[in-house]
Amino acid sequence: MSAGNGDRETERRSRFDRAVFQSQLLLAAALLLLVCAAYIFQPSAVLDVRFFGGVAVVFVLTGAAALVPWSSIPRAWAAALPVVDIFAIMLVREGNLQLGTGLLLVFPVIWLSSYFGLTGAVVSVLTSALLIWLSAVIGDVPVSVANLGSLLVLPVTLAFIATTTLATSSRTAAQRGLLRQQADLLEVALRRARRQEQTLDEVLNAVTFGVVAFGKDGKQTIVNRAHRNYQTEFGLPETSIEHPVMYRPDRVTPYDENERPFGRATRGERFDDMVVWLGEPGEHRIALSVSSRPLTAPDGEPDGGVMISRDVTSEINAIRARDDLVASVSHELRTPLTSILGYLELALDDETLDPSTRSMLEVASANSDRLLALVADLLTAASEKEQQIVMSFSQCDLAEIVAQAIQGQTIAAGERGIEIVNRVAGPVILDADGFRLRQVVDNLLSNAIKYNVEDGRVDVSVSADAGSIDLVVSDTGIGLTDLEQSKLFERYFRAEGVRQSTIHGSGLGLTISRDIIRRHGGDLTVSSAIGVGTTFTATLPRAR
Repeated sequence: MSAGNGDRETERRSRFDRAVFQSQLLLAAALLLLVCAAYIFQPSAVLDVRFFGGVAVVFVLTGAAALVPWSSIPRAWAAALPVVDIFAIMLVREGNLQLGTGLLLVFPVIWLSSYFGLTGAVVSVLTSALLIWLSAVIGDVPVSVANLGSLLVLPVTLAFIATTTLATSSRTAAQRGLLRQQADLLEVALRRARRQEQTLDEVLNAVTFGVVAFGKDGKQTIVNRAHRNYQTEFGLPETSIEHPVMYRPDRVTPYDENERPFGRATRGERFDDMVVWLGEPGEHRIALSVSSRPLTAPDGEPDGGVMISRDVTSEINAIRARDDLVASVSHELRTPLTSILGYLELALDDETLDPSTRSMLEVASANSDRLLALVADLLTAASEKEQQIVMSFSQCDLAEIVAQAIQGQTIAAGERGIEIVNRVAGPVILDADGFRLRQVVDNLLSNAIKYNVEDGRVDVSVSADAGSIDLVVSDTGIGLTDLEQSKLFERYFRAEGVRQSTIHGSGLGLTISRDIIRRHGGDLTVSSAIGVGTTFTATLPRAR
């Protein structure tokens, strides 16, 4: 037997003992009042042996009801008390018929009907009726209207009282059983809820990211160990939710009070990957990526929310180290490139060069200029500052730029049997940076060739109206998933299939290309399907 069942059994036994004593005490109290009234108004009544004997029996039974542990002995012994009470009441009644003592039979009848069911009700009514009628026979009481109440009405009344008590007791027992079942169900549900709460606490404390849940009043309801560690790591108490000062991604500018994550979360805002730096500059610091989601009650009303924080210090430091490496390598490349360009310019200044040599040097100089620009773009991309690519706008022909770019990619395309189809007809004049547009077209064509299939095809076309121009580069390559398309223009992003192949790349070309197009006032978009190919569309305004 479980501890809960044992407690309920003990309570049930104690309740039964109290019920026996209280039922007997109630009869004794009523009889005592009757004795007092009889002593005041008819002192001779209490001197009758039968009267006195009946009263004595009731009081003795009351003492027994108080002393005997009735729940530890068979219930039949407890049933004997009201049965003996019936005989005692009849003795008192025989001692003085004028006192109406027979009405006290109601007490044992109710007692037996309540606690001993149908058997108790039948026994109490029959015993009372038989004793009433036996008393009339022995006492030679004639049947008349005067004594009809004691001979017939009283037994019938006791029968109705027993029936009503039995029905009420049965209904009460059923309700008690239902309540007990509901209590058991609630206890099981409570144990299950406690177990689930314990499991939830263990799971939340096992994860490496911080979790804070709060109600609609802003008070936290769940705080896991990881979040508490973020506080104690800087000497704050475990009960604190946020650091007194939080810094922006630049690590030096603090967030305003109303911009902090927890404040935004309690206002019901939904946000993702909000980067905050904890710790003072020059001291131990960590970076957290914080996200928040509001919670809604079943009726649709706001019901608090949950805030998740993750330590991204290592990731940010790794990205910074990578950018530093790219910047360092780019600086190292720019110095020799500048020297190469200088010597090429000196060589081209020599008027004695034959035309074929001059042509080759001019190609080398042009490619060196492009390579130097690419190195400068790498430095821009690797910088943490929002540096913009330097632009120089003038009238240029997009058709000529496309033709030159295709000519520059002919050898690479031929090595893989890829056909480049130029569908750009006639001059397409616009106000743009021709050098940067060539950089974009070169990058789009290079990607279309690298990520194409053997013997594939690349189509280049232009559609224009009075206000804008669309440059479209399509290929029959491997294609991209929806997820890859959503991340394609992020710095250093390379698709999963590409990373596992032998195709090399920096993951910066499309990022820089889109920046260039946007600096022109347009945009670069992509559409793709796996196994079908990819189409890039660069939309440019004709005039700035």
